Amino acid sequence: MFREEHGLLLAALVRRFGDLDLAEEVTAEAIEAALAHWPVHGVPPNPGGWLMTTARRRAVDRLRRDQAYAARLAVLQVEADRAGPVPAVEPGRDLPDERLQLFFTCAHPALAAEDRGALTLRCLAGLTTAEVARAYLVPTATMAKRITRAKRKISGARIPFRVPGPDELPERLPGVLQVLYSIFTEGYAASAGPSLQRLDLAEEAIRLVRILHRLLPGEREVDGLLALVLLVHARRAARTGPGGEPVLLDEQDRTRWDHPMIDEGRAVLTAALTGGPPGPYAVEAAIAALHDEAPDVAGTDWAQIVALYDVLLGLVPSPVVALNRAAAVAMRDGPAAGLALLDELAGDPLLREYHPYPMARADLLARLGRRRDAAEAFRAALALAGTEPERAFLRRRLAAVENDL
Repeated sequence: MFREEHGLLLAALVRRFGDLDLAEEVTAEAIEAALAHWPVHGVPPNPGGWLMTTARRRAVDRLRRDQAYAARLAVLQVEADRAGPVPAVEPGRDLPDERLQLFFTCAHPALAAEDRGALTLRCLAGLTTAEVARAYLVPTATMAKRITRAKRKISGARIPFRVPGPDELPERLPGVLQVLYSIFTEGYAASAGPSLQRLDLAEEAIRLVRILHRLLPGEREVDGLLALVLLVHARRAARTGPGGEPVLLDEQDRTRWDHPMIDEGRAVLTAALTGGPPGPYAVEAAIAALHDEAPDVAGTDWAQIVALYDVLLGLVPSPVVALNRAAAVAMRDGPAAGLALLDELAGDPLLREYHPYPMARADLLARLGRRRDAAEAFRAALALAGTEPERAFLRRRLAAVENDL
């Protein structure tokens, strides 16, 4: 319940007080108060309203006590009058959902590009600063400075807390979509920790994409992103074994896939692919749909998947996309063809710390019978893998290859 209410509460308080640090502090204080009060007196009928009332009182008390905030109170009142009344929290009703406004604030172009996603992951996805740092492959102290810098920029530049108008939307929307996709990706394939998947994060991302989809009907890349996360998340139950170990696509029990979610994703994808050239998320979703529709790996339309990766490379020239395309070529034309493409990417600095690259090479080398080279590649992937299930999986693959030497 606290995880669900945290983002709602934070966004509502930022809208009311215009101060992200203050909102974070009183949100934490309200939750702390609930942890002390509710076990004794019971959970109130409207938990969100209780938290909001408590946090708002704490914020007002703090502002009144702090002389430095005296002028800020007057400014807040003027801004509130201009913006109109803040929706009240009535008994039995939930908090107004203003999180997407905070997403657009965090994705404002005045912020440094590297700070936008980090701030949003920290404030709205509930990731700790250390988790955000792992997602961006930087030290925790560096990420803490980035987040603090972004907050100061929002405050100093008086970045408005609102959804942008139609003229601003094309510039601002891609940043919000990228943040949502980053949250989903961290949930789908955790960057570190004891589990391969963080289903709570993935489901939070899907829920937020659904809200954005309702807020912006007809935006085809929003359609594309919603289709993509649904079509990928539909495989969640089959992606890990009983002990949490990874299960590769060719070994997954497809009867465990969420077929109603696949149907929903395919329906949304139709809208994303209608009305003009598709965007990157729609193309990725089309690739995911081909995997979901296939009866097995052998029956997958690899030729069409390679063609879609060609389109995606034209839209997003990325070494990760090129890596995925090489894997698809290996399925279409054989491991030697895929390995040749992977070797062309060997010097790319973005892949040096990306463990799926040596893992893909190791798999193709093993399929070609080059077991000594495969073992070396598995060791490289093992050194880079972030989660314990991935490391255990790679250790087993390495042992199997070494036993055949």
